[in-house]
Amino acid sequence: MVNLTIDGKAVSVPEGTTVLEAAKKVNINIPTLCYLKDINQIGACRVCIVEIKGARALQAACVYPVAEGLEVFTNSPSVRRARKSTVELILSDHDRNCLTCPRNRNCELQKLADDLGITEIPYEGNKKEAEIDDASPSVVRNNNKCILCRRCVSVCKNVQTVGVIDVAYRGINTRIGSAFDMKLADTPCVNCGQCIAACPVGALYEKNSTQVVWDALADPEKHVVIQAAPAVRAALGEEFGMEMGKCVTGKMAAAMRRLGFDEVLDTDFSADLTIMEEGTELLERIKNGGPFPLITSCSPGWIKFCEHFYPEFIPNLSSCKSPHQMFGAVMKTYYAEKKGIDPKKIFTVSIMPCTAKKFECGRDEMEVGGERDVDAVITTRELASMIKTAGIDFVNIADEDFDDIFGIGSGAGVIFGATGGVMEAALRTVKEIVENKPLDNIDFEVVRGTKGIKTATVNIGGMDINVAVASGLANARKLLDDIKAGKAEYHFIEIMACPGGCVTGGGQPIVSSKVYSEVDVRAVRAKGLYKEDTILSVRKSHENPAIKKIYDEYFEKPGSHKAHELLHTHYQARKQYI
Repeated sequence: MVNLTIDGKAVSVPEGTTVLEAAKKVNINIPTLCYLKDINQIGACRVCIVEIKGARALQAACVYPVAEGLEVFTNSPSVRRARKSTVELILSDHDRNCLTCPRNRNCELQKLADDLGITEIPYEGNKKEAEIDDASPSVVRNNNKCILCRRCVSVCKNVQTVGVIDVAYRGINTRIGSAFDMKLADTPCVNCGQCIAACPVGALYEKNSTQVVWDALADPEKHVVIQAAPAVRAALGEEFGMEMGKCVTGKMAAAMRRLGFDEVLDTDFSADLTIMEEGTELLERIKNGGPFPLITSCSPGWIKFCEHFYPEFIPNLSSCKSPHQMFGAVMKTYYAEKKGIDPKKIFTVSIMPCTAKKFECGRDEMEVGGERDVDAVITTRELASMIKTAGIDFVNIADEDFDDIFGIGSGAGVIFGATGGVMEAALRTVKEIVENKPLDNIDFEVVRGTKGIKTATVNIGGMDINVAVASGLANARKLLDDIKAGKAEYHFIEIMACPGGCVTGGGQPIVSSKVYSEVDVRAVRAKGLYKEDTILSVRKSHENPAIKKIYDEYFEKPGSHKAHELLHTHYQARKQYI
């Protein structure tokens, strides 16, 4: 342990701790901008500078290691002057149209300027005039707002190992860009949106689809249906000041109904549908001796990553569409027939925690009979924006249920939003079906938690099934490399592109670096989903009465010809460098 004082307060911390981390131990808040815990610790922005007794210059607290007897001052006149000047210089060439910025009132630079009492800019820098890159269906990049913190670069390169953006040029011309100044759409970007979640300002944000949805709602010729993914309910409340991780399922359903949707539905239903189809795939592979591993296909960011970087694993991917795409296909067929509505008049909207779903719904493969499965995808943040625009008092709105036709989802469907949730849902169904008896314990704790890679062996009908769960594409890469090198063998693998799974998808409410460093957002939001799972009367996909009904009336059985026609798809190898 190392002993030091910070602003006169004694603190003892392990060797290797930074001054920034040590200050938190005694509740001293040192402001940061480029710092993002476990992702970006480079001391580039100089906002976290502190005074060290005996040092010749101010030091960046996020990278300065503690030492025995160190005396640190975080609020001296020189520190305050330097921080204020640094932020004024950042603002001098920043696009300061804050009122129309997607991050207005949720911008770390904006808050920092306010905290430092900046009321005017004494300098006028050379303003950037970068073209806004909006060619991607998922991510918009506005370098006029960029402050060169490099948080996006670090998360793309190190957390996701995609690396399609980096620092380019030097001096005053420095900017974040792609190779050869390509647009994001022309790179192997997987559309995961983790760069958006990492960005402290409005330099990166999702491609907004709310106007498309408003237009559909206003069209009397359209029958507009909406579905909400499991992870959305565990985060939407944060946009209205509610407790992180609190499931707002009933309020969400009520608010969507007030927005004017003709049918308000739950993607949990099609998560259960996915388990029936994917579980059948697994059973067939076990019966036929492979090919193994079977890898889940729910995460479109992961699918595109596989297509670009690991095309040799495409035969291992489940052929199942993701749950919301399955739902869209069912809406344009089974639902249309039940309701007597022309599929061309049905407009399907998906509320997703994921920006990659915007890319996925536009894939050529995602249609049936010339009709797109899903017509529009909006993120959790975009849904919150629509609710605010409509003047709905979300906090005080009374809970309502989803509509009956597909309103029933099991607890297994709910936990899809957390890493390990798809695996657990599949194990609940596959193990019970194979062994033909109720499970003694349906909670597969071994695949839960936020660890990047989890492995286990589960005995199913006397056969040991090796399973693995990975979240975050760096962990997916490690897992696949181990398989290629013969270091590991698995029967079934779940992969989610985003660390922690969908609960921290690129379309979820953005938390500041301060909150991120103090709270395990992944665990808190996942806890809300697991809690909802425990209170539901149906907790296994195959016991969902709505699932039983659709197979009895329409699909006949999991894996049938009609099921493959509507609920399954294929994937394609893509170039790593375009």
